[in-house]
Amino acid sequence: MDGVTVRPAEPGEWAVVAGLRWQWLQENDADAPAAADREDFVRHFVAWAERHVASHRCMVLVGGDLRIIGMAWLAVVQRVPTPHALNRASGDVQCVYVVPEARDAGLGGLLISETLARASELGLERVTVHSSPRAIPAYARQGFENSPRLLQAYVARTAP
Repeated sequence: MDGVTVRPAEPGEWAVVAGLRWQWLQENDADAPAAADREDFVRHFVAWAERHVASHRCMVLVGGDLRIIGMAWLAVVQRVPTPHALNRASGDVQCVYVVPEARDAGLGGLLISETLARASELGLERVTVHSSPRAIPAYARQGFENSPRLLQAYVARTAP
C-alpha cells in the first residue's frame, strides 16, 4: 500500500482506535458476551486510554487515504532497579490489529517493526507478546523468539 505510515496515536484518535478494538473482538470473540454495547465501550476505552498514556503507548497504521487501518499497543512496565541499571523497563506488545482489507501486504510487520523501534527509543530491556497462532510468523520475522526463562501463570479473574 502506497503512502502508509506508522506513528503514535494522537489523543483525538482514541475513539477510532476503540473502534478497531471493537472490530477485532467482533472478528475473534463474537460469541463471548459483551459487558457493554459499542457506544459504551468506546466511551470507556477513550477514558481508559486518556488515563494510561504514560504506561500504554499506541501506534497507529495510517493508510494513504489518511484513515487509521491498524493499531499496536506497547505497555511499558517499570522494573526493579539493580546496582547495574537504576532505571529499567520492559514492554509488552498488545492488541495488534490490521483491518481485514489491508492484511497480507506486510503492514502488520511494519506496525510491529515501528512499535519495536519505539520500544528501543524508550530504552526498554525487552519486549514480549502474546500472539495468536496466525501472527507468530510475523513476530518471528521481527526478531521475537521463544524464551525458556519467560513463564506465565493464569490467575483467577474477578468481575469488575
